[in-house]
Amino acid sequence: MYVVMGGTGHVGSGVASTLLARGEPVGIVTHHAEHAKEWKQRGAEILVADIWKPASLRAAFKQGRRAFVLNPPADTSLDTDIVERQTVANILEALEESGLEKVVAASTGGAQAGDRIGDLNVLWELEQGLGRLSTPAAVQRGAYYMSNWFAQIDAVSQTGQLHSMIPADMAIPMVAPSDLGKYAAERLLSSVSDVALRHVEGPRRYSPRDVAQSVSQVLGRPVEVVVTPRAQMEEAFRALGFSAAAAESYARMTRLSIDNGFAMPDDSVRGDTSFDEYLHSAFARA
Repeated sequence: MYVVMGGTGHVGSGVASTLLARGEPVGIVTHHAEHAKEWKQRGAEILVADIWKPASLRAAFKQGRRAFVLNPPADTSLDTDIVERQTVANILEALEESGLEKVVAASTGGAQAGDRIGDLNVLWELEQGLGRLSTPAAVQRGAYYMSNWFAQIDAVSQTGQLHSMIPADMAIPMVAPSDLGKYAAERLLSSVSDVALRHVEGPRRYSPRDVAQSVSQVLGRPVEVVVTPRAQMEEAFRALGFSAAAAESYARMTRLSIDNGFAMPDDSVRGDTSFDEYLHSAFARA
């Protein structure tokens, strides 16, 4: 069986759907069984575990042969760095003596050592910890999620404004979460020796202005890009309900990502889903 963390989210659901479509046995890790009822109806096994109790997560891993692991995002009203670094440590502890023959892990483009730079240093710690385990681990660094933009759709439909912390004409690597899931599933099915670090992005790069144009076509109204100045990023995150600590970490991560061009190499694996295709699919699901 293939054990999948994050099966009720964007990327994990892509992993599980791809595996089930190929007739593979899948176990969905969830804290609450009722949250995964759809997966049970689709033929997956439900594995109840608590990420704050590594022994319970290890018990879930022990029921499978290979596993997809993903560090869940912390509640942004808390200190996200402290919470997410602890959940990384819990995942790594659970993987020890789990008996798995291979792990595929979700990470992010630009992951690096550092302090209070959000996913960049948190997922770097996950990568480094996986490298110290005896279990072979394939790390997949994803580009900026297209789904991040969809979170604004309701507000954009009302105001005609798409807010961005990325410069309006800066084309950056983006990827549909479903494409990340499909590729992660392929690596779960591939040889145990397939553990090289891979980067995954979409078929082309998009600027916030490109995104606004696509959203405008779908909504049938003009959409303008409103860029948050660098010096006001913390304030903008606070206005969204982030704690002071989380706002600092996310702002530092955003500025560093912009300065580094989101750190995806030219030889990244390319997904098939364009932003227009993603947007229409997201609207259909909604």
